[in-house]
Amino acid sequence: MPFLDLHHTRLFYQQSGAGRDIVWLAGGDMPGSSWHPFQLPAFGDYRNTTWDARGVGRTKSTASTPWTIADHAADCIALIETYCKPPVFLIGLSMGSCIAQEISLSRPDLVTAALLTGACARKSGFIKDWEDSEIALRRSGAELPEDFAIAHYALLMYPAKVLGDDELWARLKPIVSQDYGKRDSRALAEQWQACVEYDSLERLPYCKVPLHVIAFSEDVQTPPQRGKLLADTAQEGYFYLLEGLGHGSAFGHEPAVVNDCLLRILRQY
Repeated sequence: MPFLDLHHTRLFYQQSGAGRDIVWLAGGDMPGSSWHPFQLPAFGDYRNTTWDARGVGRTKSTASTPWTIADHAADCIALIETYCKPPVFLIGLSMGSCIAQEISLSRPDLVTAALLTGACARKSGFIKDWEDSEIALRRSGAELPEDFAIAHYALLMYPAKVLGDDELWARLKPIVSQDYGKRDSRALAEQWQACVEYDSLERLPYCKVPLHVIAFSEDVQTPPQRGKLLADTAQEGYFYLLEGLGHGSAFGHEPAVVNDCLLRILRQY
């Protein structure tokens, strides 16, 4: 199995294809393999690297907590320097977009451009209240029953159009179950704590890497205004709004729409 051994962390990664490097950064709770069925087949002209962040999948870490976004970024930087040919493209979702921002800010020499989906520069208002409450629930030792977890996270992943379509929901339910049905509460809380605490807003005007921010009009986890603020604040920021999509619509709902947007951006380079 492909692992990168780091200090206190054994990082699981997968790499396929040939061409310019794309490093995919998954959202919180999600292993790197989440990108494989719906994204990687459309990106065959690139060498694609996916990886499991601390707290999910096959990566194992004995590093003391709290883990920060900077810690996750350092793991990914080591992966890029060891197994990729920089500068690379970064494509992130949610927590992965936070990590991609941090790499772009701390090691711009490694990045051609960062494509950020479901992205935010600073948590406040409802999205902070929601994540704080999720973290508190998990830290209390509570475990969500699997059927409740699937329903709960489906509401946060997909728009109402999906949830009102019985046939489509039957097709997408296994995707939600795979990533969210059973989770390690402690590891989940650590990942989300890193996201809540991450704040790049004051540094974005000095970011030397082009940041392409793709928002989804029906995203309740990271409403589009948050992505617009990120793009407007960045030194070289670009904003795209995909209508009718939710936070997780890249996975099974409308992957072609998301992929087409990503590929149009990549082809600019």
